[in-house]
Amino acid sequence: MTAQAATDKSAPLPNAGHLPPEAFHRWYGGWDPLDPASVAHFMRGFDRPWWIIGGWSIEKWTGVSRAHEDMDVSIFASDAEAFRLFLAGRWTPWNMDDGWLRPFDHRFRDVRRDSSVWVRKDAQSAWVLDVPLTPDEGGKWTNKKLPGHTAPLDGATWVADDGLRYLRPEIALFMKHQQVREKDRADAEALLPRFDQQQRQWLRRAVAQVQPDHPWLETL
Repeated sequence: MTAQAATDKSAPLPNAGHLPPEAFHRWYGGWDPLDPASVAHFMRGFDRPWWIIGGWSIEKWTGVSRAHEDMDVSIFASDAEAFRLFLAGRWTPWNMDDGWLRPFDHRFRDVRRDSSVWVRKDAQSAWVLDVPLTPDEGGKWTNKKLPGHTAPLDGATWVADDGLRYLRPEIALFMKHQQVREKDRADAEALLPRFDQQQRQWLRRAVAQVQPDHPWLETL
């Protein structure tokens, strides 16, 4: 990958979310992801809200372990610049969007509110953290995949016994409702039977809003 391809919108890279592992590694490099214990150390000193999402947030709720290919932590989009400054000089952040992967530095400080920040030490190092940005409205958390769904951060997340904040499991599973990947299906299998009635009702309404023919609607 040339420097121009990494920084020029006219030379888009393949969307990482649609690549098999071998192609992902070829285009973007490998991962050596953090886990909840190490991400707590990594984020120490960042004085803005952050929370663990994705498979790790589901595993924390269910207690059912599985292999994890990455570590996803989210922050408010309005705190992206604060996060960039927090990492400066120690880690190298890149902005990942559908059309590009480019340095997130003083040259490219403006990032889309629904894009991600990938973090690694340097060009020779593996990626350690994926930070999807969460658009915020007046300090409230918003759901990128469910129009109109906003909540105080305490309503969309919970604090576990390890002292870390995690995305609520019904929301985390909703984010995986398309069930494209095997790990998403494994998370659904582990999580759905553990939901209480309120969680099941919320998930059913949310899925029905975006996919009225979803097979979950018959079982929730």
